[in-house]
Amino acid sequence: MNFTVGERPANVKLDDVHLTLSSIAGEVHILRGIDLRVAPGETVSVVGPSGSGKSSMLMVIAGLERATRGRVNVAGRDLATLSEDDLALFRREHVGIVFQDFHLIPTMTALENVAIPLEFAGVEDAFERAARGLEAVGLGHRTSHYPGQLSGGEQQRTALARALAPQPVLLLADEPTGNLDSGTGEHVIELMFELTRDRSATLMLITHDLQLAARCQRSLHLIDGRIEEPLAASA
Repeated sequence: MNFTVGERPANVKLDDVHLTLSSIAGEVHILRGIDLRVAPGETVSVVGPSGSGKSSMLMVIAGLERATRGRVNVAGRDLATLSEDDLALFRREHVGIVFQDFHLIPTMTALENVAIPLEFAGVEDAFERAARGLEAVGLGHRTSHYPGQLSGGEQQRTALARALAPQPVLLLADEPTGNLDSGTGEHVIELMFELTRDRSATLMLITHDLQLAARCQRSLHLIDGRIEEPLAASA
């Protein structure tokens, strides 16, 4: 999908977003006035040193962390107006999340893990759709296996299938290849780009890999809770 940012309404809008958390030593300013627009279907990487606020920004966008100040609008919804129950429903319908540590339920098979969000959404053919999702990531032959029986790459592909199963408009990925070897990580990333493109979903990706970051249409550099000048995107 080719478009110029700004041609369509933004899928993610952050206006002067701050996040301040309390600690024993006092207040910690995590985000310090983030302004951001991400268009539907855009791929955006977020890079920066550890502790710069990258993961916290994604958690705010997902509604897993409440902004202390500012406005967070995702998929046309002002997250400040939503209750915790409404936020859970919002995530279920609009946002997929892939973590570095997979976050699969160890007592459930790959098929059951992928079907969970669909069952919560009341989808009648949840297991059929979950099976198709696993097939799409090359794991159609591993549906009955538990996470402990899967390799790291297979677990992350299962997590990707789970995140995309409800067909979210926004996929957030926090260092999705951090626990994988380079070859396996490359395969997971190729799948992530391919599947989000096929679904016209927006992708926001945290990574320390500048080569991976450059594959996105746009790269943001986060330093001390602020977005610095965007990095040049690949041609």
